[in-house]
Amino acid sequence: MALSFCGSDDGTSAYNVSAGVFTNVCFVDALNLVPHVFLLFITFPILFIGWGSQSSKVQIHHNTWLHFPGHNLRWILTFLLLFVHICEFAEGIVSNKEMNTDHLHLFVPAFMGFIAGTTSVVYYHNIETSNFPKLLLVLFIYWVLAFITKSIKLWMFANKSIGLQELRFCITALLVILYGLLMAVEINVIRVRKYMFFANPQKVKPPEDLQDLGVRFLQPFVNLLSKATYWWMNPLIMGAHKRPIELKKIGKLPIAMRALTNYLRLKDAYEDQKTPDDPDRSPSIWRSMYRAFGRPILLSSTFRYLADLLSFAGPLCISGIVDNMKNETNATQIGKREFGVYFMSSFELLQNTSVLAVLLFLALVLQRTFLQASYYVTIETGINLRGALLAMIYNKILRLSTSNMSMGEMTLGQINNLVAIETNQLMWFLFLCPNLWAMPVQIVMGVILLYYLLGPSALVGASVIVLLAPVQYLIATKLADTQKSTLEHSTDRLKKTTEILKGIKLLKLYAWENIFCDSVEETRGKELTSLRTFAFYTSMSIFMNAAIPIAAILATFVMHHFIYGSCPGPAKAFAALALFHILVTPLFLLSTVVRFAVKAVVSVQKLGEFLQSDEIGDDSWRNGDMCTSIEAGKKHLGGTKAINRKKPMRYQMDNYEQPTRRQMRPTETEDVAVKVTNGFFTWGSNLSTLSDINIRIPTGQLTMIVGQVGCGKSSLLLAMLGEMQTIDGRVHWSNKNRNSVAYATQKSWLLNATVEENITFGSPFNKQRYKAVIDACSLQPDIDLLPFGDQTEIGERGINLSGGQRQRICVARALYQNTNIVFLDDPFSALDIHLSDHLMQEGILKFLQDDKRTVVLVTHKLQYLIHADWIIAMKDGSVLREGTLKDIQTHDVELYDHWKTLMNRQDQELEKDIQQDSQTTLERKTLRRAFYSREAKNQMDDEDEEEEEEEEEDDNMSTTTNRRSKIPWRVCWCYMSSGGFFMVFLMVFCKLLKHSVIVAIDFWLAMWTSYNNSTTTDPEKESYYVPVFIILCSAGITLCLITSLTVEFLGLSAATNLHHNLLNKIIHAPIRFFDITPLGQILNRFSADTNIIDQHIPPTLESLTRSTLLCLSAIGVISSITPAFLIALVPLAVTFYFIQKYFRVASRDLQDLDDSTQLPLLCHFSETAEGLTTIRAFRHEARFKQRMLELTDTNNTAYLFLSAANRWLEVRTDYLGAVIVLTAAVASIYSSSPNSVNGLVGLGLTYALTVTNYLNWVVRNLADLEVQMAAVKKVNSFLSTESENYEGSMDTSQVPENWPQSGEIKIQDLCVRYDPMLKPVLKHVNAYVEPGQKVGICGRTGSGKSSLSLAFFNMVDIFEGKIVIDGIDICKLPLQTLRSRMSIIQQDPVLFSGSIRFNLDPEKTCTDDRLWEALEIAQLKNMVKTLPGGLDAVVTEGGENFSVGQRQLFCLARAFVRKSSILIMDEATASIDMATENILQKVVMTAFADRTVVTIAHRVHTILTADLVIVMKRGNILEYDKPETLLEQEDGMFASFVKADM
Repeated sequence: MALSFCGSDDGTSAYNVSAGVFTNVCFVDALNLVPHVFLLFITFPILFIGWGSQSSKVQIHHNTWLHFPGHNLRWILTFLLLFVHICEFAEGIVSNKEMNTDHLHLFVPAFMGFIAGTTSVVYYHNIETSNFPKLLLVLFIYWVLAFITKSIKLWMFANKSIGLQELRFCITALLVILYGLLMAVEINVIRVRKYMFFANPQKVKPPEDLQDLGVRFLQPFVNLLSKATYWWMNPLIMGAHKRPIELKKIGKLPIAMRALTNYLRLKDAYEDQKTPDDPDRSPSIWRSMYRAFGRPILLSSTFRYLADLLSFAGPLCISGIVDNMKNETNATQIGKREFGVYFMSSFELLQNTSVLAVLLFLALVLQRTFLQASYYVTIETGINLRGALLAMIYNKILRLSTSNMSMGEMTLGQINNLVAIETNQLMWFLFLCPNLWAMPVQIVMGVILLYYLLGPSALVGASVIVLLAPVQYLIATKLADTQKSTLEHSTDRLKKTTEILKGIKLLKLYAWENIFCDSVEETRGKELTSLRTFAFYTSMSIFMNAAIPIAAILATFVMHHFIYGSCPGPAKAFAALALFHILVTPLFLLSTVVRFAVKAVVSVQKLGEFLQSDEIGDDSWRNGDMCTSIEAGKKHLGGTKAINRKKPMRYQMDNYEQPTRRQMRPTETEDVAVKVTNGFFTWGSNLSTLSDINIRIPTGQLTMIVGQVGCGKSSLLLAMLGEMQTIDGRVHWSNKNRNSVAYATQKSWLLNATVEENITFGSPFNKQRYKAVIDACSLQPDIDLLPFGDQTEIGERGINLSGGQRQRICVARALYQNTNIVFLDDPFSALDIHLSDHLMQEGILKFLQDDKRTVVLVTHKLQYLIHADWIIAMKDGSVLREGTLKDIQTHDVELYDHWKTLMNRQDQELEKDIQQDSQTTLERKTLRRAFYSREAKNQMDDEDEEEEEEEEEDDNMSTTTNRRSKIPWRVCWCYMSSGGFFMVFLMVFCKLLKHSVIVAIDFWLAMWTSYNNSTTTDPEKESYYVPVFIILCSAGITLCLITSLTVEFLGLSAATNLHHNLLNKIIHAPIRFFDITPLGQILNRFSADTNIIDQHIPPTLESLTRSTLLCLSAIGVISSITPAFLIALVPLAVTFYFIQKYFRVASRDLQDLDDSTQLPLLCHFSETAEGLTTIRAFRHEARFKQRMLELTDTNNTAYLFLSAANRWLEVRTDYLGAVIVLTAAVASIYSSSPNSVNGLVGLGLTYALTVTNYLNWVVRNLADLEVQMAAVKKVNSFLSTESENYEGSMDTSQVPENWPQSGEIKIQDLCVRYDPMLKPVLKHVNAYVEPGQKVGICGRTGSGKSSLSLAFFNMVDIFEGKIVIDGIDICKLPLQTLRSRMSIIQQDPVLFSGSIRFNLDPEKTCTDDRLWEALEIAQLKNMVKTLPGGLDAVVTEGGENFSVGQRQLFCLARAFVRKSSILIMDEATASIDMATENILQKVVMTAFADRTVVTIAHRVHTILTADLVIVMKRGNILEYDKPETLLEQEDGMFASFVKADM
């Protein structure tokens, strides 16, 4: 009976119970089986029935609802129980080997216990999620039974004086304790939930988050196992393959992680520090962060310490395995026998190599789980902190005093930096901060272990590592500095590029592209120099990281050789090798962490200053008492609380009610809406801006405030709104009025939203009202032009509108709001006469006055004074007069007369203005052109995409999956090739060589240590090992340096070439390209994408190649030592392939989501800071806070999912790594022959350990590289654009020097189109212009006038006919020649930043006299003379420091500087007032008397004096003659134009 349960040694009866039942070991062990079998019998049917009916679960989230008390404790205890069962099983098997026959009772109960333990946890989980607590009774009975049976066994051992030195006694004791604890947990559940033995069981409801199906982030709610392995992420990550992850899919944040919750926590911690006895003390942000988020950080640090301790198990197990490989055969028995059964000592089990291998595996799995848990907790806390800080900053922004913003103490830039940079720095600091205290401990432990293994020589190696750490820190700081200087240069380069792209049309017309291109290249050169330094330092840092372990190993072993005259044994050597690898990581990271800590300190300082800055007084009229007295001017912290604190979990805005529309108003009792009595107001400094103000605003009437520029009209409005600091006096609002004031500022402020949202501004939509408002502001024609009507996005990120359009939208917003009081601050400033009249009549007089709303209007247009019910005249910050127009007429005749003369002047201008084609039509025209071209572009894009899809549809998989999981090899190849083939070859060669050398070093070490351990040592052989080892190590270090340099510099040369080609391609692209490609898109290539190519791709590429090669070399080494490993490799490789495939797709989607949700958040902050006064006047703070919280939460959700996905990946690759270590260990143990080299086993295991570290880096870097390669792809797509044909068919030498001399123009059968895909804009045009003639061209908008002017410069596609100038067909000329010999003045003036001289003559060919002469012709000489520096005076970006009219005159001067015999003026006088224009007309006639001038006119009277008039319609010439003859034809087009114009 070989396989009996009790075994049959020496023929003794194993079943003998004569000495009492409980003295028979076998019986007690059989008794131990009973509870396990009982549990399996009862639970299996329940589980199967349960699983059958599981489909009836209603709500998706209930299956993650964990609500039995002691939940986590139970999981931990069960895991411990399973671990002890494994130990018991191992002990049983090992003891069994010592017996003569098999004793099943030694290990079968342990095995059954393991199965029962697993079942118990599965059973428990199912009961908990389906909420049947009564069924837990089964488990309770099981724990009791198991506890009793194990106690009997323990008692039996104690009787026989078997004590702690025997392993089986320890295990049994542990099991008794565990079962006892589990029993206690079960009793606790009964106590709390009262489901048994109590009359009324407790009812529980699932938490709010789980009732809300919108919450998809389940990490806080799933059980411990799922938490540790991120199992709940599986559906999301697998699903990403079929369809991309969208915002809907990631849902909302759980309540505990929302910005609001965390803001309240942080704010409480912050406010609690303000003590009553010391109110001025600024609270410490560090302390409040610690109070609000300290606990999770401590938890994370605990996990981190556990992981670090476990990480040392690896080297120790390796040394144990290698040591015991040899001793397996002749192991001695140390244990003793009792009851006829062998009892082993605790020490003996740890000498068994198989046991050690399993232990190593378990330690690795646990270590990795703890490490990832620690990362996750810090990241979640970091995200929570960021949300809280953002909310804190936002609340502060809403309360910032206006003077702070306007006096420049707090610029928008600073606020944007706080939001974009400082909060992220703090978040990153939190991510890394557990390292600050974990790493020193890890380093000290490592050094102690090394000393224990190798003695004093280890200290030499460790000191190498420690001494090089400061160098790494130095490099890290240098890197940060270089990055700063790079950033400065790249902002500079971007500014220049933006200017070029904005003025590209002008540059092309004047043939100046190359001059400007060179200036960008020059800045790029500077940027590349600092990038070179950056690359150098990066490669040094990579080099240090790779070379330090080699140097340390070299120092240690050579030192050991000199001290002891020999090398350590393989067991110790390889444990030391593994330890060095462990030690390098914390040291490398430490420099980064310290750098982040320094940055975090700075960030906190900035944040503190910001949170302490001035706030506006808390206006008491918000709160019902009517007078704002002096006290309000004193700072009052606290602000309005937007959240009701009794239920902080619901977003509840208690003091945000929409001002309700009042019913039909009774006759107003008070006739004063606002009253200011002896007010003195200031903008922060103690000088009062407004002094001695006594005014009243009558209710329901139109009040106008007039006065010169800068006399404090706008300030008066802001003072009434409570934005200024009150020195003295009070503002009194009548009690119904101060809900909210509709306020339109002078500088228009738009939200990033649709036109409709900008106008309704959070009020309910009412169709009639909306229509009325739009008509009053004459916005309909503008809206019709927009691509999606009033649903078009406008604002920073949307479509750029002109000033007038923006201003009208702001006025429309004020009109639409349902408020009693409307403040309009100079709403007419950017509007032309027609529009302002219409707005005055329809909007202000009709719409507002019919509603009996109180209107306060600041204006410069005195002709409207007749409509005013009440007038306030201001001068130098005080009120000059107040009253009706009649009062002023009688009391202050002087003022009235003064106004009258001004009015007459304005009326004359009015008459003149009516003759013009108004500014507005011009704005609408530019808008129309932009969209016309953009639609065409969209058609083209669609076609391109279809082509791409067709190419990829050959594969039979669904295209989406395929397209999304493919690595873009083509793009990678393009990137590599732009780096230069020699560099690529060098990089690949060096990399391979370096890794071979590193493998060689370790291999040599293995041979050396094993040789040393063998019985015969030969001193000569020994001395021959050392020099080879030194040579190999030095070679390895050198190669590390070379490879890290080649990769970085390969990246640099690629970046250089890509940017150079991109710039040249784009600058030489045809003008059509700029019409159809949005400017932002081109700029993105030059900013974001270039930045990625410059700085991000090289390190990623380096890291990817390094980690891949390390993994491959490791797997190679293991396979060559133990070929059996290859069998296990196949399933592992398949698993790995699928993990990385799924992860890459999901990661890319989540990264996109994170990026796309970040932008709106930053925009919301900056637009709030810009529109502070408006938001506060409207009282919409609460709505904006709400929006900010939503945006923050959305962004945080994306970021949380992204980091959870990273953890998902890392846990999986780490477990794979652990399996690799296990298989490698098992393979080497079972395939080792007595004469095999021990050192090689150590080598294989050490390599297997490194794989675990690098597997996830391979995938992470692959995913990153894929995202980054998209930048190369985008740049590449622009590199394929066609350039203009710059050559022409004539050689430059064939063109006469002074061509075109006379300026004769022949247009023969000319057909022109913008693009081969579009309809022609000019059809068969014929004309002849004699030398020196003055020609006028007119026609309606879109008749092809401007296209004709572009045709002269060959800027458009001339596909039929030709233009001959002085006998030469212009299509044959080289473009540079053609464009440099003619002049044009465009309708939109473009100036570049630089000096005036540079703007007039970038080629630097003219003398100063010539420039002054040109300025004189353009009526600018006197103005330029007064500027500092004269011709070298500064022009800011876009010429913002000159008015539009002056800019236009500069453009004229620019054309005069180039004395060409043909001048083309394209609506050049649109933005100049009449008087100047008349002078100009005369000047042009005299200065260009003998030259050909072609004028494209939009005010017909300017071409009445021309020699020839051409009237165009729809791309054809309609009339062509002298103006006199044309005027005689009564029904002619020209005649009708002139009539309309008169």
